[in-house]
Amino acid sequence: MIGKLTGTVDSVGPDWAILDVGGVGYLVHCSARTLQRLPKAGEIARLSIETHVREDRIQLFGFMADLEREWFRLLNTVQGVGTKVALGVLSVMDASDLATAIALQDKAAISRAPGVGPKVAMRIAAELKDRAPLFADVDPALARFAGEVAEARGPQPARDAVSALVNLGYAAPQASGAIAAALKTAGDGATTEQLIRAGLKELAK
Repeated sequence: MIGKLTGTVDSVGPDWAILDVGGVGYLVHCSARTLQRLPKAGEIARLSIETHVREDRIQLFGFMADLEREWFRLLNTVQGVGTKVALGVLSVMDASDLATAIALQDKAAISRAPGVGPKVAMRIAAELKDRAPLFADVDPALARFAGEVAEARGPQPARDAVSALVNLGYAAPQASGAIAAALKTAGDGATTEQLIRAGLKELAK
């Protein structure tokens, strides 16, 4: 199975790119966001690869980061979501936006993706709420702020944001640390949604 490719960008299509690796051209299906971040033709690109093998074909799906690939895999576990729909979701939402939408059960945001109707958006939000894995660690230097958020005296939006991250699968100390860092930057007036978004960005660093 192919897990990563490093090669020269040969050509790019509406939902694919061809990477020349040692004289062999690999056609890799990509989200719009990944295609936008690819270097120009003739330059070197590195993609994390998800390989799907069927009786009649082998398909490669490429991502700029392992995190995006993990979300692609998760999306494909949802009933009614195939590879095309999963790439569509990742074309309109980055990993942070998708995690936030799932944490907030924001089905409207998810349904903006091509091929995603209300029912599929509902399944994505419901089925992935408790399955989003731990992708990143919080900087230990943030730990000293975590107590303020975790304690009852912390702002209610911050406590709600920590709860949302825990529901996504992050460990409580990591969630608290990330939201504490977000709160320090955003201030006590930040909303729950703002803190979740900022916290996810902290976790993705």
